[in-house]
Amino acid sequence: MKSKREVWLADQVGIRGIELYIPKLYINQEDLETFDNVEKGKYTIGLGQDEMSFCADHEDITSICLTVVSKLLRNYKLSAKDIGFLCVGTETLIDKSKSVKTSLMKLFEENCDIEGVDVKNACYGGTQALFHAIDWIYANWELEKRYAIAVMADIAVYGAGPARCTGGAGAFAALVGPNAVLSFERGLRAAYMVDVYDFYKPSQPVPSEYPVVEGQASLQSYLTAVDETYKLYCQKAKKLRDEVINISDFDGVFFHCPFTRLVQKALGVLAFIDFKRGLNSHLADIERAKPSAFLLEPRELNYMSRDFAKMTTQISAKLWTQKTEPFLLLNRRIGNAYTASLYLQLISFFIVRRMSKL
Repeated sequence: MKSKREVWLADQVGIRGIELYIPKLYINQEDLETFDNVEKGKYTIGLGQDEMSFCADHEDITSICLTVVSKLLRNYKLSAKDIGFLCVGTETLIDKSKSVKTSLMKLFEENCDIEGVDVKNACYGGTQALFHAIDWIYANWELEKRYAIAVMADIAVYGAGPARCTGGAGAFAALVGPNAVLSFERGLRAAYMVDVYDFYKPSQPVPSEYPVVEGQASLQSYLTAVDETYKLYCQKAKKLRDEVINISDFDGVFFHCPFTRLVQKALGVLAFIDFKRGLNSHLADIERAKPSAFLLEPRELNYMSRDFAKMTTQISAKLWTQKTEPFLLLNRRIGNAYTASLYLQLISFFIVRRMSKL
């Protein structure tokens, strides 16, 4: 029997509810190919994108966050006093000092005692906001008995050029608390963070909403982070749970998604790591793909190699169709919502699973 104190401690902390807002306006990627006068299929086949959402002229980052949080409160029948923590992950700024979180406080006029601020760190900010919300529940639930909300929202806009087709917009909100539908394994997180100028928005000398993107460096940074975090996660799983895991152990494998073809490359990298670990039973076409030919090549060269990409696509083909591709439903149509893009796959996961049971 649990003691009185243990009953009040937070357990199985995670996501209890979710809400999504996407702008009503969008452009068909085939039409954008025609407008940009590029080869047919460059955006749709080459990048794997079907459509791209964008905001109307009366919308901004504050308005879409207000919309998604108000929907979350309404649909889950929450009062302002039920919330003790609110954190917003975004890199879409309209003010250098005032956070989006403070603008959201107009939804909580009955309750000014809400912790949390904005988290700005490119596309990772929303995930860190979610981790902050989870940690706040563990630290405060015993005395507060109030929930946390994490918001992930961005408006991705590029100037004319090859990156413009990878824009998008959307806002995701998660209600965080104990006894969650989707709980997080405590202590089992892996992070990889370094100082790289692959994607940035300098405020000097002339501020611009368009990012500076170093394409090759950005690809290297993305795949390196995928590589390092997965290896570290596997090490921590072995240490904390005494389990040897591989990528097939997960019901779904989601990624930050600038465009869906990059996600396919990322999954291939994870499959190759499993191969190097001697875990092959869940991989496809090993004999014909010959992944062993790439074992001695530097990681940086492999990531830029078409042959490596072809090989990893082959060995991860079954994983792709079962664990990742079905859940890119919204990403293909909305585009790159930056820090919210990962969570579009979570919503798609629930949609696909529910439809499969009908």
